[in-house]
Amino acid sequence: MLRALEIRDMLIIERLELEFQPGLNVLTGETGAGKSILLDSLGFVLGWRGRAELVRAGAEQGEVVAEFELPQGHAAWSVLEEAGLPASDELILRRVNTKDGRKTGWVNDRRVSGEVLRRLSETLVELHGQHDDRGLLDPKGHRAILDLYADAGPAQAEVRSAWRAMGAARKALDAAQAALEAVRAEEDFLRHAVAELDKLAPVVGEEAELDARRRSMQSAEKIRDDIAQASSALGYDGAEGAMSNALRWLDGVAEKAEGLLDAPIAALTRAMSELDEASRGVADCLEALEFNPMELDDTEERLFAIRGLARKHQVMADDLPGLAAELSGRLAALDAGEARIGGLRAEVKAAEAGYDAAATALTALRREAAGRLDVAVAGELAPLKMERAVFHTAVSEAPAGPEGRDTVAFTVATNPGAPAGALNKIASGGELSRFLLALKVCLTEAQGRGATMIFDEIDRGVGGATADAVGRRLKALSEGGQVLVVTHSPQVAALGGHHWRVAKRVEGEMTLSEVLPLAVQEREDEIARMLSGDVVTKEARAAARSLLKA
Repeated sequence: MLRALEIRDMLIIERLELEFQPGLNVLTGETGAGKSILLDSLGFVLGWRGRAELVRAGAEQGEVVAEFELPQGHAAWSVLEEAGLPASDELILRRVNTKDGRKTGWVNDRRVSGEVLRRLSETLVELHGQHDDRGLLDPKGHRAILDLYADAGPAQAEVRSAWRAMGAARKALDAAQAALEAVRAEEDFLRHAVAELDKLAPVVGEEAELDARRRSMQSAEKIRDDIAQASSALGYDGAEGAMSNALRWLDGVAEKAEGLLDAPIAALTRAMSELDEASRGVADCLEALEFNPMELDDTEERLFAIRGLARKHQVMADDLPGLAAELSGRLAALDAGEARIGGLRAEVKAAEAGYDAAATALTALRREAAGRLDVAVAGELAPLKMERAVFHTAVSEAPAGPEGRDTVAFTVATNPGAPAGALNKIASGGELSRFLLALKVCLTEAQGRGATMIFDEIDRGVGGATADAVGRRLKALSEGGQVLVVTHSPQVAALGGHHWRVAKRVEGEMTLSEVLPLAVQEREDEIARMLSGDVVTKEARAAARSLLKA
């Protein structure tokens, strides 16, 4: 609920402080007195896009402050929470516009963007008028309005969930099909590569082991001849035989040498023992170096095969086992792809069926609510002297989407037998005002009263009993809430619970606008002026008193 509005240096308003009340608040005044400036200023602090130049001539900046009362559970609380702003039962919006066009806004003394102000405004204020294209006259919003009337939130949630599930299933199928096609394009390569790798069956570390074994065998081949010659030189035909002969010869003459050969024979005996040990060591070495020449060929062939395959696939030799596993997996995916595609197609079909069921249920709910809304609006049109007019909520098929498969349009026929058409194209100004009022009354009864409703000359083009009916519907609409009406109708003004008069005054060469709260006698004077014009007659005053007492 809008509690207060303070305006400083905006257009022709120097300083203005207003305190609004619950119920029906009416603002009256001559054309051009500045009533629209109040709405422009309120729209400015709410972040609405409007006039570019708002600062009063001669002022450095203009400023608007709006104070709202927020009951617990009001929709604005969630907007404040999402924006990280402090929330309480009092909400103060402030916005400044400098003369060079810079705009700055605050919410409860916290700096905010215009977008935050606009999001808050959607929960705080509803503006309605015969030129209002933001609300009931915008065909793009008719489906949302009907859904609110139908309390279709749970059904909408099911449709959105089913739409997301259907989209996810289709996306998974598309991805699987694309992957399968990509694998199919390399099927021949995969089958050949997997067969080649499986046949070779390389293992991690094998390349290094083969290389070491190959180098060992190549080295053995080079040194084995020298070791064999050394073995022959140490053997019986070589050093061993010569030393044996020498020892045999010395033993045969040792007795005759009278001990002179004892030391040489002992040394030779020791040498024979060392020579035997050396011969055995050389023999063991020859045995260790013994290999099958075919083994070297086999080792080299496998080593070269592993290295060649690694070069072919541009990987390290130790990465070949991992590559084999990867390619085998892709080949397995190819072989199993058709089966998986079939399963995903079944999932898509099930998701489409789920969406179809949810969308069909939402369509049925909308059509049922459309019928109830048409009856409710018809009931409101009769008191507004439009009992012969026909309001119809058309629900027709639309392309499927997250909000269902329906498009909604409010159509009217103002006279029996006349063709129906769009609400904003068929009705005249006065008729349109009454259609809007009737529709708003029905929607408010279904949705509850959360925002301050502002009607900008919605009674334009009607008078007499019709204007009185409009005023009574506005008064009923304000019960338990707050309605602000800018009006030229004395019948509507007389029904207001609180009345302000907007007027101009001239100070020097400057024209300023002021807004004055009216007491009982002042209300009578204002309504009499609205009835008779510049010259207020006794008859006009009597009529004004009659309207105020009605």
